[in-house]
Amino acid sequence: MKNPWLVYTLVRLGVFALVLTTFLLIGFGWLYSTLLAAALSLAFSLVFLNKQREAISEGIYERVQKNKNTGIEDADSDLENKKLDEQEGV
Repeated sequence: MKNPWLVYTLVRLGVFALVLTTFLLIGFGWLYSTLLAAALSLAFSLVFLNKQREAISEGIYERVQKNKNTGIEDADSDLENKKLDEQEGV
């Protein structure tokens, strides 16, 4: 299966670059062109990239649920918890 993060990012950047190039070739200023390209690529992604955004959000949800259920192996968190436990015991 394709990586939905990669597909979404590449399509979004491609649309941004295409719109930006078009506006620059027409003769708009670079700042105005950049702002319009950003807004139009956002609108494009909201309308046409629902499938990719849903796949990304499902992946995030699954990772969060996995971390909740199994816990995260994190030495820093363990150290912080140990320090907090020591402070409560004082």
